[in-house]
Amino acid sequence: MRLDGVGRRYGVRGPWVLRDVRLDVPAGALLRVEGTNGSGKSTLLRLCAGIDRPSTGRITGRPRSAYVPERFPATLPFTAVGYLTHLGRIHGLRGPEAARRASEWLDRFGAAGHARTRLAELSKGTSQKVAVAQALLAGPELLVLDEAWTGLDHGARAVLDEVVAERVAAGGAVVFVDHDPQRLAGAADARYRVVDGRLLAQEDSGPAAETAVVTGPRVVIEAEPAPGGAPLTTAGGPGLPGAPGGAEGLPGRPEITWGPDGTTRLTVPAVHSDALLRALLTARPPWHIRAVTPVPPRAPAEHHAVPAPHTLAEHRAAPAPHTPAEHQGAPDPDEAPHP
Repeated sequence: MRLDGVGRRYGVRGPWVLRDVRLDVPAGALLRVEGTNGSGKSTLLRLCAGIDRPSTGRITGRPRSAYVPERFPATLPFTAVGYLTHLGRIHGLRGPEAARRASEWLDRFGAAGHARTRLAELSKGTSQKVAVAQALLAGPELLVLDEAWTGLDHGARAVLDEVVAERVAAGGAVVFVDHDPQRLAGAADARYRVVDGRLLAQEDSGPAAETAVVTGPRVVIEAEPAPGGAPLTTAGGPGLPGAPGGAEGLPGRPEITWGPDGTTRLTVPAVHSDALLRALLTARPPWHIRAVTPVPPRAPAEHHAVPAPHTLAEHRAAPAPHTPAEHQGAPDPDEAPHP
């Protein structure tokens, strides 16, 4: 998708909220947008998602998009699962498939127990889980997240981190805004800042910055190729589909070392671990995963992996997503029920 000279103002004589925005959103990219309150971040995301139209300029090549808005209409006359099933059918899913996906996403975000609760009776945190789930029903090629982590509990925030990594690994693009500067730290392919209505690229963004400074938890995946499979090298990964140019094309751009027993050790930010596991397990032939271990804080990733491995069951994969423009909403961070 490309934004070329895009501007937006409300009313023919209103002030320009955005001016001369030029942005490329390639497939498989994770883009972070920053800026102060009222700078125009949400307007930019609405334009990207197709919720709003530019006053000037052009947006071309927009893929099938999903949007998690800043505000969510929790007073709609549906139960949580009924609302999600309804949206799934709007997006072309048959009734049983829409209901199945709705239940799966509620379960993944820890809200299965509220499936039959009416939206107006949900806590604000649970409403936000529904707001996120509605964007993940039909596998969007572009996922736009406007403060989507706000209001989620710790477990649900971690799940959303995983989902973002999965979307990018599957070739989708993700554009997001979040108030937490450490959200997906080191994972974004590019960072932009809205200043005085203009979109500026941040100098410390992109793959080079990601390699230089990676914050947040990391894990080591120990794996070995199947008999007859091609070994992975830093220069090329012929045994892994979707990894052009080798390991640098894998989710999270893992650091590669080799164990004394011949295993390949891939160190990657934890947010990308599920997506990297999926790439290894779906390679042809698939790789064998020996262990997944966390890296202790302030320890070199390739030398100090904790011996107790995680089970692969902890690394869940899920079906893909989507959201209709007309459904928008804003759950608050607290868990108090709506009046």
